[in-house]
Amino acid sequence: MSFGVTDRLALDGGNRIWYGIALAFLVVMPFVLPPFQTKLLAEVLIFGIFATAFNLLYGYTGLLSFGHAMFIATAGYGVAKVVRVVAPALNFPELFGGASLLVTFVLAIIVGVLVATLFAVFIGYLSVQLTDIYFALITLSFSMAIYYLALANIGGFTNGSDGLTFLLGDVNLFGLQFEIVNIVDPTVYYYIVFVVFVGAMYALWRIVNSPFGMTCRAIRENPDRAEAMGINVTRHSWVAFIISGAFSGLAGSILIPLLTNVNPDHAYWTSSADPVIMTVLGGPYSFLGPLAGAFTYRYLRWGVSRFPALEAHWQLVMGFIILLVVLFFNEGIAGGLKSIRAWVLGRVGGDRAPSAD
Repeated sequence: MSFGVTDRLALDGGNRIWYGIALAFLVVMPFVLPPFQTKLLAEVLIFGIFATAFNLLYGYTGLLSFGHAMFIATAGYGVAKVVRVVAPALNFPELFGGASLLVTFVLAIIVGVLVATLFAVFIGYLSVQLTDIYFALITLSFSMAIYYLALANIGGFTNGSDGLTFLLGDVNLFGLQFEIVNIVDPTVYYYIVFVVFVGAMYALWRIVNSPFGMTCRAIRENPDRAEAMGINVTRHSWVAFIISGAFSGLAGSILIPLLTNVNPDHAYWTSSADPVIMTVLGGPYSFLGPLAGAFTYRYLRWGVSRFPALEAHWQLVMGFIILLVVLFFNEGIAGGLKSIRAWVLGRVGGDRAPSAD
């Protein structure tokens, strides 16, 4: 399989030009898109991080998690508690003046990632003791346990089914005043998401192309042979789980402020299905496959919602589209695009061959 070679060459040669064009395209989008579409694109970038982090565990290590939404939820509750409880208790406005909300936001992200990572350490250690369908089921069980704990509102921590609502408002930084999250015009927050997206995706790319990433591929291909070669399969799977949970927590830490609410539904099993669908759509054996799946899934979902007749049966529509991708695209959308590119280059090369003679 050319999986590893393709990824190592992903940033070489002419591909860098295309990535530069894509990044430039994302930079200028808020200037040409209406506010709702800017918010939707920000969500797509966040789900791109989430799906790529999930794929570190699934596509690279061969472990299918049905409970990854728990990291979105736990990070979200951590963020909400910092904004609603910790910052006011520490009197951030008095300490940091007009920049207090910015400091609160940064602290909230750090806490959200740390909370998700701690859950990943504990849950991952127990989960990687199992394999195959049993691993999938235990991750689903943990996610549903977190869902019911959040719904139960033990000690008033989660506010039950209503969840915790908050809005990050005005910041005055060296005379520059802006809102971190502006519901009417989300441009500022979009660029915050964009910066986090670029950093997270680059970090994940470095991880999957490191010796650790190569070891994860060996585990995916044949765990028994990897074990025979001296690789500690359980330990490497655990580390992959922790890294995947941490980056999923990062996605949750920037998603929840954009949504302005975190509630038990963020840990429900249907939310855990999102990264699975995105990865299958985009292609689990390509680093950019889950990102392509996130773009496709979210925009298809939005497109279906434009038609009331289709919206009433959107699950059927999405199921049909996923079926088409599985049947007619080799290794998802990313694999299908590679096949089309190879076919086009082959036709062009075939057309030129006679004239060369």
